[in-house]
Amino acid sequence: MRSSSNPAFRNLPTGGGYGGYAGFGQPEQAGYQQAPPPLTSERPMTIDDVVTKTGITLAVVAATAVVTYLMQAWFLLFPAAIIGLVLALIITFKRNPSPPLVIAYAAVEGIFLGAFSGIIGGVIDNMTRTPGQGVVVIGQAIIGTIGVFAGMLVVYKTGAVRVTPKFTKWITGALIGVGVLMLFNLIMSFFTDGGLGLRNGGALAIIFSLVCIGLAAFSFLIDFDAADQAIRAGVPAKFAWQIAFGLTVTLVWLYTEILRLLSYFNSD
Repeated sequence: MRSSSNPAFRNLPTGGGYGGYAGFGQPEQAGYQQAPPPLTSERPMTIDDVVTKTGITLAVVAATAVVTYLMQAWFLLFPAAIIGLVLALIITFKRNPSPPLVIAYAAVEGIFLGAFSGIIGGVIDNMTRTPGQGVVVIGQAIIGTIGVFAGMLVVYKTGAVRVTPKFTKWITGALIGVGVLMLFNLIMSFFTDGGLGLRNGGALAIIFSLVCIGLAAFSFLIDFDAADQAIRAGVPAKFAWQIAFGLTVTLVWLYTEILRLLSYFNSD
C-alpha cells in the first residue's frame, strides 16, 4: 500500500490479505493480486466503517464548535490548539488506533474551530462595520469546505487525477515546505510585525492561503487512496478510526484556510 502524505496514516498496516473490498471507487491498478487470507479473526475494514467513523468524528467536531461559538469562549483558542497538537502527535505515533483519543481530538478541534471562527467573525464585523457579516463569511467557509471535499471525492472516484508515487512525493514535499514557512513566519512574528507577511491579509497572504487550500484539496486525493488501499488490503476494521482522524485533520486545516482567505476579502 502506498504511503500517504498525511502523517495520520503512517501506522496503517501495509496489508491484511483480505482484498476485494470496494473502497472510495478508484479503479484497481493492473496487475493487482489478492493476497491470501491472514491468520486473524479480526473483521476486515469496509467503506461503511470509514464513512461511519468519519461521520462520528466530524459530528463531534461540529457539536463542540457550535457550543464554543455560542458560548463565545474565545479564550479557549490557544489551549485547544496546544492540546489538539499533543493529541494529534499521540494518535499519529500510536501503533494501534484509539477511538477515545480520536473522539477527544475531535472535541478539542471543535473547540478550536469554534473559538477561531468567533474571533475571525468578530474581526470581519469590525472591519466591515456590518454586524452579522462574520456569520455570513463563516457560513461561506463551511460551504466551501464541504464543496472542496465533495469535489475532490468526485475527482478521485472518476480517476481524473491519478494518485501515483510521484504525485504523493510532490504533495508531501510541498506540505513540508508550507509547514516550515508557517513555523518560520510564527517565529518572525515575535520580532517583526506580521512576520513574513503570510497572515497579514496582503497579497502574499492571499497567495499563501490559496496555496494551502490547493494542497489541502490534493491531500484529500492521497488520503482517499490510502483509505482505498487499506480497504482492499483487508486491514482490521479498527483502523477506520485512524482514517477518520486523518481526514478530520485535513478538513480542519482546509476550513481554517478558507475562512482566513475569505476574511482577507472582507477587510478594508
